[in-house]
Amino acid sequence: MLRGVTRNVFVLGLVSFLNDISSEMLYPLVPIFLTAMLGAPAVAIGLIEGVAEATASLLRVVSGWYADRLRRRRPLIVGGYAVSAFSKPAIGLAASWPAVLALRFADRFGKAMRNPARDALIADSTPTAYRGRAFGFHRSLDSAGAIVGPLAALALLPAFQEDLRPIFLFAFIPAVASVALLFLVRERQRAVPTRAPFPTLTLKGFGRPFKAVLLVVALFSLGNSSDAFLILRAQDLFARDLESGAIAAGPLAIFGSNVLGLSTAMAVLAYVLYNIVYTLGATPAGMLSDRLGRRGIVIVGFAIYAVVYAGFALVTGSAAIWVLFIVYGFYIAMTEGVLRAYITDLSPTQARATGLGVYYTAVGLASFAASVLGGALWTYVSPVATFAFGGVMAVVAAVVLLVAVPRVNGSRPR
Repeated sequence: MLRGVTRNVFVLGLVSFLNDISSEMLYPLVPIFLTAMLGAPAVAIGLIEGVAEATASLLRVVSGWYADRLRRRRPLIVGGYAVSAFSKPAIGLAASWPAVLALRFADRFGKAMRNPARDALIADSTPTAYRGRAFGFHRSLDSAGAIVGPLAALALLPAFQEDLRPIFLFAFIPAVASVALLFLVRERQRAVPTRAPFPTLTLKGFGRPFKAVLLVVALFSLGNSSDAFLILRAQDLFARDLESGAIAAGPLAIFGSNVLGLSTAMAVLAYVLYNIVYTLGATPAGMLSDRLGRRGIVIVGFAIYAVVYAGFALVTGSAAIWVLFIVYGFYIAMTEGVLRAYITDLSPTQARATGLGVYYTAVGLASFAASVLGGALWTYVSPVATFAFGGVMAVVAAVVLLVAVPRVNGSRPR
């Protein structure tokens, strides 16, 4: 086993792998399901993703606070994964986009329950010197599931033609398996305070570097609208080029001759390429942040994001979509796990889950605004405006991180 990757980190990685197979079988299909089958406008997609993330994220502070006061974190993790597992097949039965909104909220509610406790358990189970590696390893397995999931969905698409609903039912199988695997996690009982005040959004007890990084994350997240818009943009450009004859179906003809099926398959494949890069890059990025410090890695990730969003704003043909999704994978590899390690570095030892809960809440609330605004810009201005705004906010966040936050290597500022 990779040095610094403990049994718990390995098992939790496998859990995330299976859960992400389930989630990512559906994620690239949901925006297409909403628009093509339920007739939802882009602004509704922004509202669904924004409300689900923001409402559920409010629980993460409470969840993180509660996880810090449990002798064992596993029950909270099991409960969260179970709630998410049962919400997924129900989406396939939805007859309207408001029903999808409610079920997406249930899925995110489960994620809010489990994530602070799970990430705190990863930090508890890992020596400080290997924390970036552990989080990067966990994200690599998570994103490996994000490769297998869309490929599984693609394998099922020809069997059901244009009907996406049965795929939501198949996604239940790996979700249940992920819950069962959690019983292999081992943890010792922790000493916890007998009394503690109910959590608030106060950051008392957290230092200036934590608050500065939190501000940077909020600024970035304000422009980081749902990836559903990237998938919609890709599917739209693929459909346009298929109809004009600019591109041919080639081997993807197995998905049928209709434009909807072919463009959906192409968009999902582009999303798979993004996840392949993410999977291969997450662990090396985490290891690099252990050696060079988190700040520089995150700044580079934000810069890559800005370039990709500029590309999505300016591109007029589908050929560039493949390259943009590949480069986008480098952004997520350099920020997702590294930012979590950064937050745990800057949190008091006895309040790691609380710090992660505050972090998730800041991301969720800002992402709510980003997705609603992104959908409104898409619907009432143009898709170009959605991506231009995201790119500008990424540049602003990178500059603030460079100027306002001291460089940190591992847990030691320098």
